[in-house]
Amino acid sequence: MSTGDQDETLPEAFWAVARHLRHLSREALAPWGITPSQLRAVMTLVRHGTVRLSQLSDHLRIAARSTTEVVDGLQDRGLVERLPDPNDRRATLVRLTDQGTELGAAVLSARAAEAEGFFSRISESDRAELARILRELRG
Repeated sequence: MSTGDQDETLPEAFWAVARHLRHLSREALAPWGITPSQLRAVMTLVRHGTVRLSQLSDHLRIAARSTTEVVDGLQDRGLVERLPDPNDRRATLVRLTDQGTELGAAVLSARAAEAEGFFSRISESDRAELARILRELRG
């Protein structure tokens, strides 16, 4: 550790690691040509299955208009499809296509390998403690 690193504040160190992880994530996503916003939507659909467009907005914590743009891009690529909600004719459901499900699985696998490489620099016990701390901070 250099002298400059020792003077770095906790927030500075945290944001430096966050920037580094974002950079690694962008590199990992490059083969699929998917944006981080689109990936968040795909991963939400992997976790929650078919959801209303409004629910997807809530999960992503973005405006409905932004969600519509993300879903449009995914639909154009054949990764999701829109369906009428059988319980509310005003609502639209969004679900992954087979291609979207395959992409989600491939990205999860690539991210797991990326994370393993990144976090392998710290011990198993430090990883567990870091995970605990991050979950607590996330609230």
